[in-house]
Amino acid sequence: MSELQINTTQNVKITFNAAGGGERLLAFIIDTAIKIGYLLILNKIFGAFEGMDEWSQIGINTILSFPVMFYTLALESFFQGQTIGKRVLKIRVVKIDGYQASLSDYVVRWFFRIVDVYIFGLGFFVMLFSKKTQRLGDMAAGTAVITLKDHVNISHTILENLRQDYKPTYPNVIRLSDNDARIIKDTFTTARLSKDYETLIKLRSKIIEVVGIKEVKQQTDIQFIDVILKDYNFYTQDM
Repeated sequence: MSELQINTTQNVKITFNAAGGGERLLAFIIDTAIKIGYLLILNKIFGAFEGMDEWSQIGINTILSFPVMFYTLALESFFQGQTIGKRVLKIRVVKIDGYQASLSDYVVRWFFRIVDVYIFGLGFFVMLFSKKTQRLGDMAAGTAVITLKDHVNISHTILENLRQDYKPTYPNVIRLSDNDARIIKDTFTTARLSKDYETLIKLRSKIIEVVGIKEVKQQTDIQFIDVILKDYNFYTQDM
């Protein structure tokens, strides 16, 4: 399993494990099985309408095939880089530059499936020779697929221990996403251990800008960022 280094906006490198070709292939098979199952159910339901004229059948079939056509694009967009197959295999699409992949990135990946999947499975062979296990669609979109197993699971990396009587300071932290919180925590942990105060200052400034904080109530950058992470956990723990 190859390692994938993502450079955050604070120029701190975070290491992930790139999902292997076997994991991605198995996720693809699961997703394909779901699509086939959907089509079989539709065929059984609408088989009773064989008396329809040819053009009506073509129109209905075209409309009902949209979920299959846009399955990957829709699910990756709504579930932050995961389809059902990817969720089962605990893998996810991410941007190599550290940002959350956008709709346009998912569109590029989806469009390149024409080449990667339907032209002799070219994408699978490209992954085998790619250091970051990328198919052509990943290369074009600037994305990669990482494994969330063990320490990479985002829901674990952003957890904080909160006291029962904890009172939050910055309610605007809900503007952050889980991906933002993970990047903040990873950057914070690395910079604090290495005593990289310049990065801590940059990180504080970025948080203030993104969250929209007008008054910082902590004396040090470390105290401020620590409170931000705890506040984020407080407001999102029941979501």
